[in-house]
Amino acid sequence: MADSGTRHDEPERFRRHGSVSSKQDLIQWENASVETCTILSWLGYGQEIIQARRDAYRENGKLWTAWACGEATIIITGSKGEGLSSFLESDLDQMVVDNRVFCLEDDVNISAFPGEITVLRSFSRMSYHGHCRLLLERRGTTIFRHVRDAFCDDGYGREFLSSDLYVNNWSKEDSPEGMVQHERAGPSIPSTVLGLLHSDKVHAFHYYCPNILSKWAARPRHWPPPEVVQQVVSLGAVLTPVGFKGSEHQHVEWRVCFNAGEIELISNLNDTQTKLYVLLKMIKNDVLHARKKEVSSYTMKNIVLWMAENNPQASFHTKSILQWLHEALDALRVALITLELPYYMIPERNLMATSGLDEEQQRTWISTITDMLHEGPRVILRLPKIRQCIVAHPEPFRWYSGRRIELELLWLMRMNIVSICRDENWKIDDTDAIVQALDRRINEVVTDVCVRMRMEGSRVINAPAIFYRILMENVNDDQ
Repeated sequence: MADSGTRHDEPERFRRHGSVSSKQDLIQWENASVETCTILSWLGYGQEIIQARRDAYRENGKLWTAWACGEATIIITGSKGEGLSSFLESDLDQMVVDNRVFCLEDDVNISAFPGEITVLRSFSRMSYHGHCRLLLERRGTTIFRHVRDAFCDDGYGREFLSSDLYVNNWSKEDSPEGMVQHERAGPSIPSTVLGLLHSDKVHAFHYYCPNILSKWAARPRHWPPPEVVQQVVSLGAVLTPVGFKGSEHQHVEWRVCFNAGEIELISNLNDTQTKLYVLLKMIKNDVLHARKKEVSSYTMKNIVLWMAENNPQASFHTKSILQWLHEALDALRVALITLELPYYMIPERNLMATSGLDEEQQRTWISTITDMLHEGPRVILRLPKIRQCIVAHPEPFRWYSGRRIELELLWLMRMNIVSICRDENWKIDDTDAIVQALDRRINEVVTDVCVRMRMEGSRVINAPAIFYRILMENVNDDQ
């Protein structure tokens, strides 16, 4: 397949160019940067709450994996796994990795895998970078029907695993009581529980690809440090059931993903780099209003990862975040102009190749970003959440922020405790002492907020509604 991808010098665009012309301008940028970092912490993007979310969802994945009894490994991915969204702020992304199937690169020996494991061989010829077809090499003794019924013959006696059939097989599963399943979206099966909790579930396979990972690990870089590089390599890759748009083999193609490794990378960004990623996500939602994935949070993540790799860590600090935002916006503008953005893990894969961006939208976004680049540090005022915090009275805002963060921490603890306290029918043991203690404190926090609201003239007295409103504080932030 022809490569519409990237040049070998692509990462150069993510190096710092410098954008401040005078000492007075520098002071203005630095002061605005410090204030922006403080506001982001108040909004729930401080290091402590982010780490608490990561820990909670990592533990949640382990609990779900235990429920699967060895048949699958469950990973909470996306903004939840990265710790960058609160409980109801965005969808819960679950990746379910089948432990009874392993996929191998071309030259990996099959002998290390026991006979009960189904082994598939990646076949990447005629597929776009970062995609492959899966050829059956050995059928395992414990093959699951979702896999068994997804094989198709290519007309030459070879059996390929169809990504379309595989997702459709899972889509036919009956949903538990209280869950509404929605139409498939790419590789994922979206659902809603109790009309409130939205989730996207992707069924995937382990992919052993030492050649791809060793090539990534060997790149010269400022970041991440060698021990983190090795950890990312050890976490490996997965194959998700989605082909390259427009490919003649799209229905049988699979995409290489590094979800666990990318969560590790995001976890090792420093505070400024993490908040830069948050700001870019806000711009995607509140300024560009991207709703069809032409520009996604994944686009923004890759820009931040490239910038972190290609620049000294010491240059990312509290006083420099808005200068880095300027650099990131410039990189995004270039990506929109050229329709090229290399994937951080496999640079040959162009993330803009299937953006579906039409010319009118392209011109509009390029013009908007160009205007933003001319606004200097005042660009931050385009973001409603930041602007509201600037005009709000700091004392009540800090007070409320503390209550909101405490409530989220309590709810994250409760989320995992009730997973342990469920019986085989999913009924929660409400008599558990820890659950009761958490519920008492949750009620106290909500009551504090209700009392203060009434003291300040609010007529809202519905405590459950206030509770959900607090947890849905940033619910418009789609991933």
